[in-house]
Amino acid sequence: MFWDAEPVLTAGVHVALFEPHLVDHTLPMIDLGCGNGTQTRFLADRFPRVVGTDLSTAALDHARRSDPAGQASYRPLDAADKDETHTLHAEVGDANVYMRGVLHQADPDDRQALVDGIAALVGERGRAFLVELSEDAKAILLGLAGSAEGPPPKLAPVFRHGIAPGEVADDAIPVYLNVAGLSILASGDLPLTTTEYRPDGTRIELPSTWVVAGRVT
Repeated sequence: MFWDAEPVLTAGVHVALFEPHLVDHTLPMIDLGCGNGTQTRFLADRFPRVVGTDLSTAALDHARRSDPAGQASYRPLDAADKDETHTLHAEVGDANVYMRGVLHQADPDDRQALVDGIAALVGERGRAFLVELSEDAKAILLGLAGSAEGPPPKLAPVFRHGIAPGEVADDAIPVYLNVAGLSILASGDLPLTTTEYRPDGTRIELPSTWVVAGRVT
């Protein structure tokens, strides 16, 4: 997977930014859009209960096979579906949410509903950590896709499947959060490390923005 670099370069960096803002470390941690579960298992080493969720049942099957010890639990979830997020919240209560590079994969008409779903899962005590590619990433990705060597093998399917990395405007994320009733508690920029390399052997890193959000009473 193009985005699924080693946890020490991804979730490990993010947790260091996220943890200082958690109100309650014992709340369930939901890895929203967990894919094959690489980051989920990393989170499960650090939090008492971790739930990996994804739209793709194939990805969840892979995540379960890669986690024979059952460090985390896995379940299908369409976070843009109000009924599904409210059902999960009713089961687990307020939760902390980790989401990396998912918003840009959602249909534009579903993005507000997705953030509304995050707000439902967070409830009153949880916190959300979101990482999304910045607008500057789009030009880099298009350059890679159109290079003489062709796109990196794992990047080609991203474009074939109609996913548009870097299409979420930087200033749209605070609006989505505000409409959902969440406030930004911290934010910043950092490179999003991928699993792919340029022809010269350097790792592909893409500019991204991160935010910690929650309800402020």
